[in-house]
Amino acid sequence: QVELSESGGGSVQAGGSLRLSCAALVSTFSNLVMSWYRQTPGHQRELVAMITSGGSTQYADSVKGRFTISRDHAKNTIYLQMNSLKPEDTALYYCAATPLTEYPQITSWGQGTQVTVSA
Repeated sequence: QVELSESGGGSVQAGGSLRLSCAALVSTFSNLVMSWYRQTPGHQRELVAMITSGGSTQYADSVKGRFTISRDHAKNTIYLQMNSLKPEDTALYYCAATPLTEYPQITSWGQGTQVTVSA
């Protein structure tokens, strides 16, 4: 189990930007596949973006070209830069961590940070 601390959510108008951060309190950060998920009421949690230790990334089709996931191994932190935000991006965003050997099963979740995009 990895303790994850998220920050950076908030409210923004459509077309604006936000950057989410997630710090992992763990000594084996380099072994983790890190992801961002989001969830809206009444819907399942969905993958937004994923990044491996080596920097390979994967994005949901709905955010390609607008969102960028990155990681800083020196700070044990990942980021989600969200540009050109749309009202449909409004959700509770969760950071997730999984050892590479257990991926795609998620073993640790953050507490979530709310992103609200107004039209």
